[in-house]
Amino acid sequence: MEILEIKKYPDAVLRKKCEAVEAVTAQEKRLFEDMLFTMHTFKGVGLAAPQIGLVKQLIVADIGEGMIKLANPEIISSSGSDRMVEGCLSVPERSVEIKRFYEVTVKGLNEKGERVEIEAKGLLARVLQHEIDHLRGRLIIDYLNPWKRLLRR
Repeated sequence: MEILEIKKYPDAVLRKKCEAVEAVTAQEKRLFEDMLFTMHTFKGVGLAAPQIGLVKQLIVADIGEGMIKLANPEIISSSGSDRMVEGCLSVPERSVEIKRFYEVTVKGLNEKGERVEIEAKGLLARVLQHEIDHLRGRLIIDYLNPWKRLLRR
């Protein structure tokens, strides 16, 4: 496994909309493993492909309840709401209080290329939403109100 370079804001790749993965091949499986290794090395709980410079719809997550590897993740249902302060490996030394759904169901392809649905609540739901935001070019600082965003530049 390889530790990958984490792209930091304002790197342009973090603002790109990611392309869908056609199939989970040996290359994607290797990326999942390298992404998890990198995420754990830097003590994160989630990582998305743009954070390592790839414009692909790939995410990984691990909040201590088992590793999740997903291609083309999409939120198909959501409910409730919750506020929590979030950090991001690509926006170091910044944290933002963000309101997100408390429960989500996410569909995608697992590391075997099988269609799966993951029902998540609490922290795992938050992490999945955070990583899916990355695939759309959205960062935690985008949740700041405009005045706070100006002050943090």
